[in-house]
Amino acid sequence: MIYNIFCFLVWLFCVPFLMFFSVKKKYRLSIPSRFFLYKNSPLKQSDVHFHACSFGEINSLEILSKNFNSSFSVITQTGLEKALKFNNNSKFLPFELFLPFWLSKSKVLVIFEAELWLNLVKYAKKNGAFVILLNARISDKSYKKYLKFKFYYKQIFNNIDLVLAQSNIDEIRLKELGAKNIKVVGNIKSANLKQVSKIYPKFKEKLIIVASSHDGEEELILKSIKPKLNQKFLIAPRHPERFKRVSKICEDFAKRNSLKFEKFSSNLGLKSDIILLDTMNELINFYKICDVVILCGSFIDGIGGHNPIEIAQFNKPIISGKFFYNQKTLYDLVGGIKFTDLSNINDILSLNLERSYIKNSCNFDEIVNLIKEQI
Repeated sequence: MIYNIFCFLVWLFCVPFLMFFSVKKKYRLSIPSRFFLYKNSPLKQSDVHFHACSFGEINSLEILSKNFNSSFSVITQTGLEKALKFNNNSKFLPFELFLPFWLSKSKVLVIFEAELWLNLVKYAKKNGAFVILLNARISDKSYKKYLKFKFYYKQIFNNIDLVLAQSNIDEIRLKELGAKNIKVVGNIKSANLKQVSKIYPKFKEKLIIVASSHDGEEELILKSIKPKLNQKFLIAPRHPERFKRVSKICEDFAKRNSLKFEKFSSNLGLKSDIILLDTMNELINFYKICDVVILCGSFIDGIGGHNPIEIAQFNKPIISGKFFYNQKTLYDLVGGIKFTDLSNINDILSLNLERSYIKNSCNFDEIVNLIKEQI
């Protein structure tokens, strides 16, 4: 009761700010749905309710969820869009205040990684669900912050029946926060790999992908690169709302170097030297035919890196920055990554780089069976 009163006071205080941000395109659907229940009726009952944050996490759960009668709750708009493509029983997860009467019954609740909300697990347990925390991890950067709120996380873990951790280090940290019944199964992202949906012919030029880039990284990388005649660049921003801005950056880069530029969405045949991949769900198809991937999210401090395993499944050379602390476990699963601060990027791109490879992966069938045992 005290926690719900606290949530109500927080919600009341934040209402003016929520109203302000709800006019922004990025939050136009999520804020009204999550904080005001606008067009956000409860999920239909299912055997397994999966909850994850955004596009990448939902993407990791797609194949797993197809083994069950499932439903999805998400936090972001891109996450919901992705979930609805393969599961119509998908909604935004409302703010904690609304969960006591919004949450539908399920036999199992599977929470992905760090989506730890007290009312979500508490009322799922009250509804009779077996609660699983899947792919659990505590990053180096987050660990001290978690410890400051240990009292809160202890209450959460009191309502979690099974924790499937990524590594032994995660197991130790999770125990410190109050988690019980922990099983180290590895990272599901290393076993549940997204597959190619379309086959593109390989380019005669050397295809270099600048993958999952964030604000500031495109400019930093392109400023460091001196393109050669046999090179073709595919720029793939992480967030779709940045496509327009990155298009201008790429266009300016092309003009400075007397190169041709096009956007993927323009359907011009992919004949240009610089191509902006301004669409979702296509990057995996280009990983298969590329020659090198510059994996972003790692060149500017504050992001923490991205998943290298999707690339390593194709044994493509990977170039990365040093700021990958949020993906340390995944980086440890991949061999052959070349690290740089971009000062020597042109020399590196000229080398016959070592191919990346996945060192080991978790047992996907084991995870499926652990969930099935509770249905």
